[in-house]
Order: sequence, then C-alpha cells, then structure tokens
Amino acid sequence: QVQLVESGGGLVQAGGSLRLSCAVSGLTFRLYGMGWFRQAPGKEREFVAGIGWSDTSMRYADSVKGRVTISRDNAKNTVYLQMNSLKPEDTAVYYCAAGAGGAGWDSSASYNYWGQGTQVTVSS
Repeated sequence: QVQLVESGGGLVQAGGSLRLSCAVSGLTFRLYGMGWFRQAPGKEREFVAGIGWSDTSMRYADSVKGRVTISRDNAKNTVYLQMNSLKPEDTAVYYCAAGAGGAGWDSSASYNYWGQGTQVTVSS
C-alpha cells in the first residue's frame, strides 16, 4: 500500500516561512522523482517544484523561484518544501507526488502517486 502523507501546513502572515514535509511508504523511495503541486479553490492544480531520483536535478515554477527550496532525505523516505517570503497568492492546498517521470517535471502525468494535501493560508 503506497502512502504519501503531507504535514507542516497552516496559517502564516505574509513574509513568513513554512516547511512542508511528505512521508512516503510502500515504494522504493530512492527510485522515484518527487514533486510538489498546489491548488486553490476553483483553479487548476499547478506545479511548484520537483526533484529527481538522483538528488542532482531540481526545477521550480517561475512564481516561486528564489523563495522555495525542495529537498529529499532518502534515509527517511521524506521530501521537503521550504517556503520563505510567503505571499497571499501562495494560499492553496499543497500536494506531494511521486513518479517515474516521462512527461516532464511540471506535468501531472509524470506522477503516479499523490498525497491527501495540506492547507497553506497566507494572510495579508
């Protein structure tokens, strides 16, 4: 049974920071690329950040570049998203995903497994 469980979301003021975590079980974590997506009510899910299985390749959406950092700890089967200088437009449900790739970093089709999401709310 594959499970991805996000944590670390919450309410934060503009300019603040949060670190999201995603604990993965039920698959060989080190063989999968990992991604973070987000979705606001009434809007499409969008790519935020991705990291390859080798831990040498990282990609970020232009909207968050310079403010967020994705990382992974293969010994703990966990991927992280450090978010700084948060803005109200960052408010969304954030989802962790695992996949073998094949359709590009920012494509949902590249990811096979998804977490339940964690809410991030940034107040102005």
